[in-house]
Amino acid sequence: MTHWRPDITVAAVIERDGRFLFVEELIGGQRVLNQPAGHVERGETLLDAVRRETLEESAWHFTPEALIGVYPWRHANSGRDKLRFTFCGRVHDHEPGRALDQPVLAVHWLTPEELRPRVASLRTPVVLRCLEHYLAGQRLPLSVVTEFMAPR
Repeated sequence: MTHWRPDITVAAVIERDGRFLFVEELIGGQRVLNQPAGHVERGETLLDAVRRETLEESAWHFTPEALIGVYPWRHANSGRDKLRFTFCGRVHDHEPGRALDQPVLAVHWLTPEELRPRVASLRTPVVLRCLEHYLAGQRLPLSVVTEFMAPR
């Protein structure tokens, strides 16, 4: 029997003045849009991971306020399974001189109307699904994210 061992990832949906924070990345030679997102490192909590990934990819400090949802997804090309925990919250303390992690090229604040014509350039279909759930008001309290991590 093969056990399911997905890559655990986190993402942040961040709204400010009706615009959402997206990162533009160069993946496989193509420019794609994504929420600030990335893998959870060994010994790291989900909340610590989403804070770190948002800072590394956007130069914004992020405070998670709710869990939007948990999204299993299989990458069509690699066949790798992902399990994405998507949070929403607010940003503060921007570090505009901070170097962004590779493969991030730029940070954009886009309205949903500005994003819709660019749906084909989203990194995965999960990006739009998370935004749609956020816009529909889907929120779970952070207390549902119970984490028991052994010391590193």
